[in-house]
Amino acid sequence: MRISLVAFVVFIFAGLVPAQGGHTLWGDIKVDESQLTSAKAASFTLLLYTEGGTLMMRQTVATNGRYRFLDLRNGRYEVVVEYEGQEVARITVSVNAPFKTDFREDIELQWRGPVATSTKASVVSAADNYVRSTATDELFRKAIESSQRKNYKKAIGYLEQVVAKDPADFRAWEELGTMHFILKSFDQAEASYSTALVKKPDFEPAMTKLGRVRITLKNFNGAIDVLEQAVKTNPRSAQANYFLGEAYLQVKLGSKAVPYLREAIRLDPVTMADAHLRLAALYNAKGLKDKAAVEYSDFLKVRPDYPERKKLEAYISSNKSP
Repeated sequence: MRISLVAFVVFIFAGLVPAQGGHTLWGDIKVDESQLTSAKAASFTLLLYTEGGTLMMRQTVATNGRYRFLDLRNGRYEVVVEYEGQEVARITVSVNAPFKTDFREDIELQWRGPVATSTKASVVSAADNYVRSTATDELFRKAIESSQRKNYKKAIGYLEQVVAKDPADFRAWEELGTMHFILKSFDQAEASYSTALVKKPDFEPAMTKLGRVRITLKNFNGAIDVLEQAVKTNPRSAQANYFLGEAYLQVKLGSKAVPYLREAIRLDPVTMADAHLRLAALYNAKGLKDKAAVEYSDFLKVRPDYPERKKLEAYISSNKSP
């Protein structure tokens, strides 16, 4: 049977904070079997690797089941999905929060291609996975290891070697953009993300990151253009929705910003909790202080250890509806 699996994933970005344990990474494995006419896949194997390539945990998950990795420290990880011993998806996840929390990362797989009676998959691929040569794969892994040690300039050197050898490697271009962004080389970050999209125009993570760079560069209309495409490509991207809402706020189109900020919260209420603050600021500026108070209250439910909690509580007390 010739089949391929296409993975659509939600990438989560977060700021770098001091290491802390106790986080949980979990999600649902959703499989579209509408094009499968023979025996269904019974299960998948999920492997959790550190960014440096060390295998931490593995578990078997039934089709349309749920996985859960416990007690994780802050950092970046790779979740690898295997079917019958073959890798079908590789997802980079950032687990970062100043307090113990859960991170949700759903994975959707779709069977595609001509279906025969055999249940053996002869061709398996993931939409956002890039197959490298042995040489470039080793360079890419060295780049990830350097990034994990916060040696971003060294990581850039390795990534530049990767794209010099293989200019089509859109994931390497995306990672190169992220390294430049961390070092505040925003023009170079924008160029790298743009190149990633030239190589793979439907690569939503690069769209979202490009939009964020353009917001930083105060190119808000440019950010809106690319982020609208990101949300269209992957409506479930909490980050794409959040940054699109932010870009609309920056051009004083609050009415357009609100639904995207609300959707970001719905998709990821913990990581996107800051959207409550942006909504509260908007409502306060418009004199809707009771609505702002509700947003601040909802924010504190998610972030009870917020450093300026007392200040927000005073605002809530003064402006909440009777």
